[in-house]
Amino acid sequence: MIYAIIAAALVAVDQLVKYLVMTNIPPGEHVPFIPYIVELTYVTNTGAAFSIFSEHTWMLAIVSLVMSVVLALALWKGLFKHPLGRLALTLLLAGAVGNLIDRAFRGFVVDMFNVLFMRFAVFNVADICVVVGGIAAGLYYLFLWDKLEPHEERANDDAEADR
Repeated sequence: MIYAIIAAALVAVDQLVKYLVMTNIPPGEHVPFIPYIVELTYVTNTGAAFSIFSEHTWMLAIVSLVMSVVLALALWKGLFKHPLGRLALTLLLAGAVGNLIDRAFRGFVVDMFNVLFMRFAVFNVADICVVVGGIAAGLYYLFLWDKLEPHEERANDDAEADR
């Protein structure tokens, strides 16, 4: 239940920030945010990262929908038992849903964070959730899965050793 609340809160923050940007910044305009580091720039993106697949918004919406369902099921079924793993899945879910809402209801994703100290794609809160969640899930699986997740083989081996 707590993970559903976290996901819903992150989606709400994502949608609120997008709403504020759309209502307060003209398309393509810039507003200072963190001097010399990040500015807010209202950009619409019909594609994915770096505008790839920009002509296939419907396909990206379907992928976002399928991933949202898969991630929700993974959380509900307990793919990861440990809170760190579950939080990583929650971040991925929130990001997928945040951008799915944009694609389904607007036909494009609203991006706003423009990094000033390097050339990088403009991104949004949902993108941050996807990237942080993806990295966290990968690191969790690679380095913590064996240490933190209960495995049936271990339970069976321990039971046989006790006999």
